[in-house]
Amino acid sequence: MATNFFSKKNLSVIDKILSFDYFLVFLVLLLGIISLFAMYSSEQGVFSYHTKSHLYRFSVFFLFFIIISLFKIEYLLRSAYFFYIIILLLLIGVELYGITASGSKRWISLFFINLQPSELMKIALIIFLARYYYKIPSQNVNNIKYIILPFISFLIPVYLVAVQPDLGTAVLIAITGLIVIWLSGFRIKYFLYSSLVLICLIPVGISFLKPYQKSRILTFFNPERDPLGAGYQIIQSKIAVGSGGILGKGFLQGSQSYLDYLPEKHTDFIFTLFSEEFGFFGSLFLLLIYALIIYRITKIGSESRNNFARLYCFGFASAFFVYVAVNMSMVLGLLPIVGAPLPIMSYGGSSMLSIMIGLGIVMSCKIHNNEQLG
Repeated sequence: MATNFFSKKNLSVIDKILSFDYFLVFLVLLLGIISLFAMYSSEQGVFSYHTKSHLYRFSVFFLFFIIISLFKIEYLLRSAYFFYIIILLLLIGVELYGITASGSKRWISLFFINLQPSELMKIALIIFLARYYYKIPSQNVNNIKYIILPFISFLIPVYLVAVQPDLGTAVLIAITGLIVIWLSGFRIKYFLYSSLVLICLIPVGISFLKPYQKSRILTFFNPERDPLGAGYQIIQSKIAVGSGGILGKGFLQGSQSYLDYLPEKHTDFIFTLFSEEFGFFGSLFLLLIYALIIYRITKIGSESRNNFARLYCFGFASAFFVYVAVNMSMVLGLLPIVGAPLPIMSYGGSSMLSIMIGLGIVMSCKIHNNEQLG
């Protein structure tokens, strides 16, 4: 039998492993394999630093995914506030002792890894809000005494991330928090009122943006205004995607990537590289994998008997969809460039760790879907 953290009445570790959603496990592994080939291609067919690092990270973090899956859902519930506070303290630590790179202070050194806490906050916020709302009756959600804490819980990290500065991640954290609050039963009219206020405050918000952030917004509306500067990245991305055609140029045959016309092709623009090599049908296949992952997460949530698991799974599935949609819209020129990684595909340890932790909690919800929480 398992130890206390891994135990459930009459359910051994073997029983838990047999209860896995193996189709979800397969999809995650398939996406990881595709990401490794894409990373290999980004280094022009050389098994070099980024590919090796991506392989090691995926292997280790996939193991995290499996281990977290074995934790009892009640233990994850009880740890939700603690996890959120730890990540919030790490965000404060970034402000005080963070590592600065490319003009932003987003990482903190933990000796064995340079961690980006803002990525982990995306998951910490979902589990915090799911824990907060799981025992509150839906008719009480709109009561003023239940409104203040949820909004504070995402406004503080949004501010801490925005001043790094990392406006893109701050916006994603805000969207994640609002999604979970809405799923809890918060009245839609309040969101509409808030949206109107935010629209009115947009000119004020723009005045606080850094010059490069203002340039990104202007470039979004007209990339050709600075084709060799701020608009270069998105113009090259569109050229690469368009040149892929229906079937693509073939693996390791992407001219935009191989001739180094495409910047950041191993991180935020990995979908551009993939689309150029495998074309429209390859891109549809990748989208199908993401769609199936989101479907399996929502299915697990709908089959769970406790409100915590349902709210977490629906919140994580919605956030996962937003991450994919924002990244792909960004590289296609449908949204401004905000530095949003494509889940599992993009190079970046903190982003992958965050997604694997999130998926591990989902799998724990699947294994313990009949458990009633106290």
